[in-house]
Amino acid sequence: MSACGDCPVRNHAICSALEDSELAILRRIGRVQDIPAGQTLMWEGDEASVVANVVEGVMKLSTSLGDGREQIVGVAYPADFIGRPFGERVPYTVTAITDVRVRSFQRAGFEKFAQEHPKLEHKMLERTLAELDRAREWMLLLGRKTAQEKLVTLLLNMPNRLSETQCGTPEAPLDHFELPFGRQQMADLLGLTIETVSRQLGELTKSGLITLKNQREVTIQDREKLADLAGQ
Repeated sequence: MSACGDCPVRNHAICSALEDSELAILRRIGRVQDIPAGQTLMWEGDEASVVANVVEGVMKLSTSLGDGREQIVGVAYPADFIGRPFGERVPYTVTAITDVRVRSFQRAGFEKFAQEHPKLEHKMLERTLAELDRAREWMLLLGRKTAQEKLVTLLLNMPNRLSETQCGTPEAPLDHFELPFGRQQMADLLGLTIETVSRQLGELTKSGLITLKNQREVTIQDREKLADLAGQ
């Protein structure tokens, strides 16, 4: 993936606002990194020296509580931007849930480039506001929803995010998709036990709202009823 034309998120990442000549400059100051599942890219509280665009895979954003417990505060999908440009410290730990590929940049070099290219700064502002909206939705998900509502919300939102790169249109969510992570990881994301996740998936399957093949392939059979269950 040496050229931007080969990048699967080229039309959806923040760099989509740039011309080819500008992309060539940005590409020279970045590098592609492959991060295996379970490895951390950024640690909460460290100096914010790197920012990155997710190209493939899924990452979790988490913060540590005083007693050492972890609270997951968000999920980064392909085309998402992670890190804190124009900030001193990393606000959360960023860890690969699946095998991940990112294009990373030294923060100082990226900031200089962004300041010289207002279209990129505008795109970053749009993404920041969208991330704020998702953070508010995540607070509701973890704080007020039942186990069933949490799982159904995740199943509905995940294809919406995946469709942005696979279908090219956020308005056309996937009804058939592959879960990028297993049940234990779903449980960790939602603050549930793996037994609860398995039980809820079983109930949704028995009720005919979804079909589940090979533990990972999900087909949504009735999006409207699932939305009702999720309280959406």
